[in-house]
Amino acid sequence: MVNKRARLIYNPTSGREEMKRRLPDILQKLDQAGIEASCHATTGEGDATLAAAEAVERGYDMIIAAGGDGTLYEVINGLAEKPNLPPLGILPLGTTNDFARAMGIPRHWEYACDLIIQQYTRPIDVGKANNRYFINIAGGGSLTELTYDVPSKLKTMIGQLAYYMKGLEKMTRLRPTQLSFEAAGVGGFDGEFMLFLICNSNSVGGFEKLAPDSKVDDGLFDVILLKKCNLAEFIRLATMALRGEHLNDSHFIHFRTSELKVTTPDYVQINLDGEYGGRLPFTFSVLPSHLQIFTDETGISTYR
Repeated sequence: MVNKRARLIYNPTSGREEMKRRLPDILQKLDQAGIEASCHATTGEGDATLAAAEAVERGYDMIIAAGGDGTLYEVINGLAEKPNLPPLGILPLGTTNDFARAMGIPRHWEYACDLIIQQYTRPIDVGKANNRYFINIAGGGSLTELTYDVPSKLKTMIGQLAYYMKGLEKMTRLRPTQLSFEAAGVGGFDGEFMLFLICNSNSVGGFEKLAPDSKVDDGLFDVILLKKCNLAEFIRLATMALRGEHLNDSHFIHFRTSELKVTTPDYVQINLDGEYGGRLPFTFSVLPSHLQIFTDETGISTYR
């Protein structure tokens, strides 16, 4: 019997509102394992961040984030600057659940609860972007604006298809952006780029081959830059990327770094874990092994 106190922060609208239906079962399963969980249902943007910060201050033994990548992003931002962080459990009940996929956390709520009950943790890196934090992906460029262009109601109704519908619309408006990159230990890059991705894991937008060798605990970002291209070239490159065959193509620049400064003369929005993060200029840096996540002791991916 574990006998610990948990703060369960959940988004009642995530994943076609599955969390609201599953909450009694989740609480019962945790309670039977000796984890006394109190709940906080998020009410709007930024609420999960405040709830997570308050949970640390109130001395909970663990925090559980239930929802999608947006909920997880807000919880991370409530935790990252606090001392003596409790471990974090994840119940992936959102649309894409990129980070849970990268960590091998099961999509089924019951199996995800089992990982929390087992109490095995793994340290992960946290990315810092100016004064915000992320654990999976940061990016910029016209295509990266996609995720926060998709209305939440649409995501709830039709799930991941909403992203693809918006993506097709965006592809007709592809445009390059003048960007400058300065990477620690690597050097600088200047030119016109379609997008850039700063990856802390190998799961990006539901795809696991965009940054196939990226790791959550190596103290480095995997950075991918896509140079200027036309629509036909972009479609060809996207097809290659889905197969994991893109990184050797001359349109891509790929490197690893612990810090990256990005500037532009243009107006460029930044996407952090699928959420709007602000506009350039930005400095991105790695906080190595900054947070403990409940995961599978075997290290075998069980996301399903």
